[in-house]
Amino acid sequence: TGLRRAPNGLLLYGPPGTGKTLIGKAIAHESGATFFSISSSSLTSKWIGEGEKLVKTLFAVAAYNEPAVIFLDEIDSLLTQRKATENEASRRIKTEFLVQLDGCGTSGQGRVLIIGATNRPQELDEAARRRFIKRLYIPLPVEEDRRILLGVLLKTNKHVLTENDIDTLARDTKGFSG
Repeated sequence: TGLRRAPNGLLLYGPPGTGKTLIGKAIAHESGATFFSISSSSLTSKWIGEGEKLVKTLFAVAAYNEPAVIFLDEIDSLLTQRKATENEASRRIKTEFLVQLDGCGTSGQGRVLIIGATNRPQELDEAARRRFIKRLYIPLPVEEDRRILLGVLLKTNKHVLTENDIDTLARDTKGFSG
């Protein structure tokens, strides 16, 4: 079955350096949305109840500035799988985040998109994974993509590389990213 409305959660996952943050910025720019780039660690606090307040405030500010994109880098560190040994503060922040994410699209407008980025999607809490309806794998560039990237980078710089040299570089940089 198809989606009846645009999802309010998008999960970008893949190896480091593949452009997940850049994709988040591009989505915000192309849609004319305000972009909030948040490190998951900035939503935690040593003070009891402060983390939940930070999460509520983030969502309130984003809703006020609709349309908005909240980009959470390393979301797996904020929304890890729940464990019996997990501390209460961490559990409350996680719960508050999920509650806010659920409420994001209920205003009728639904003009706040939450984008989570991670290198380790398997470590996300199952409840969090379910809320990120759309998931997009961002792989390392293949040889042809690396060749294009090299061409773009070399176009604006003086160099003495031949087409053969560029082909060799593209082939020999397997596992590298932009």
